[in-house]
Amino acid sequence: MTTGKISRAFFETRIASRLGAPRDDVALGPKHGVDFGIVDVGDRALVTATDPISILPELGFERAGEFAIGIVLSDVAVSGLPPTHLTISFSLPPEMTDDEFDRVWGAIHEECRDLGISIVTGHTARYAGCSFPWVGAATGMAVGDPDEIVRPDGARPGDDILVTKGPAVEAVGLLTTLFPEAIDLPPVALETAQSRLDDVGAVRDALTAAAAGNVTAMHDATEGGLLGAFHEVADGAGVRLSIDAEAVPRLAGIDAACEALGMDPWRATTSGTLVVAVDPADTKSVLAALRNRGTTVSAVGTVDTGTGVELDGCPAGQPDGDASWAVYERLLDATANGRQP
Repeated sequence: MTTGKISRAFFETRIASRLGAPRDDVALGPKHGVDFGIVDVGDRALVTATDPISILPELGFERAGEFAIGIVLSDVAVSGLPPTHLTISFSLPPEMTDDEFDRVWGAIHEECRDLGISIVTGHTARYAGCSFPWVGAATGMAVGDPDEIVRPDGARPGDDILVTKGPAVEAVGLLTTLFPEAIDLPPVALETAQSRLDDVGAVRDALTAAAAGNVTAMHDATEGGLLGAFHEVADGAGVRLSIDAEAVPRLAGIDAACEALGMDPWRATTSGTLVVAVDPADTKSVLAALRNRGTTVSAVGTVDTGTGVELDGCPAGQPDGDASWAVYERLLDATANGRQP
């Protein structure tokens, strides 16, 4: 059995037909590759998204806490509504000390306070059998005007496609930070690759893009990488994305690290990278707003009639998994057994 997120086939055959009781107030329910759901609450909308909490002690507990909560909140922010509330549940390893938890929780609190998010309920306990990095889950929420929601299935033929940051940002940042001794890179190149971890997180970018123009769809490129995100945007809207591969931004250190890791950057998880569909009349304003906050972004293609994804005019198939998982497992095994990866 492969690790990582389930396939579309698994979702469709084992989950999609069994979603509890149908309710008229569910405006958008679970769909494979879609970041969030929507519940109608009177004249308001509740956007909600749930993700695991992953704490990697090697990052330092403060940084690990900020990293973990950013991934949860990004899945709400791509709706275009600012996250407003959070629930969180921790199933902690018994060996995690009170001080270590305090540092994680402090980072989560500070990020939520900075973004105007209230933590409304949760659960915290230590349990035998729990271990890092998977120590719980959280649900982010946003309450706002339903007319302001950027729907995940909203991309339309004629829209432009923008990409922030580019491929493999999260995978490169994490793997080079977790396994520095196992990666054959010069010190400066390794440090540059490790710094990509600071680019993970897309809340502020998503809200900036939504406020700057007529954004019709947004998606955070997580497991399956940038290529997987292109497919999810295309499948959700029933359109084709035509992408110019050379136009896709590549942050410093990505290509060298992917080559050293033997990892396909297009299929490697890249939280923090957004795929944005935008009305071409507003493309310049959205690009300018993102660049003004220091975010690397480029217009990389268009939305067309049809299905699937084309890279440089050639069909690009749906990834059958995430390229970073196999690399992570190889490095973990080699490090544990004192071998060269």
